[in-house]
Amino acid sequence: MNTTNIIIVLILIAILIPAVKSSITHMKGEGECCGGPAERPIKKKLKGSPISTMMVHIDGMSCDNCRIRVENRLNELDGVSAKVNLKKKEAKVSLYRSVDEQTIRNAVEKAGYTVASVEA
Repeated sequence: MNTTNIIIVLILIAILIPAVKSSITHMKGEGECCGGPAERPIKKKLKGSPISTMMVHIDGMSCDNCRIRVENRLNELDGVSAKVNLKKKEAKVSLYRSVDEQTIRNAVEKAGYTVASVEA
């Protein structure tokens, strides 16, 4: 192997290592994919007991940034507290006042995802 080939191999290694690490992070659902910087979760606690809960099954989430984006859009709703499970592709939505299913669907779609089904 001559010097030129060694330099080319070293350059390829220097390029591939970060690319592979980034791909692994993304595939594990821990990357900042889906365009833009990482979102910060909205901390929301409501007083009292929820009057009802629903499970919202969501298609299209692929990383933690997706999870936070959906959770934030749901938590922006008055009287709603949500916790999204990325692996199960679902959100547990606790309702502290009457909120119709369409409002929940609209919030998820506003975040850029699709509601597959809702269980009351």
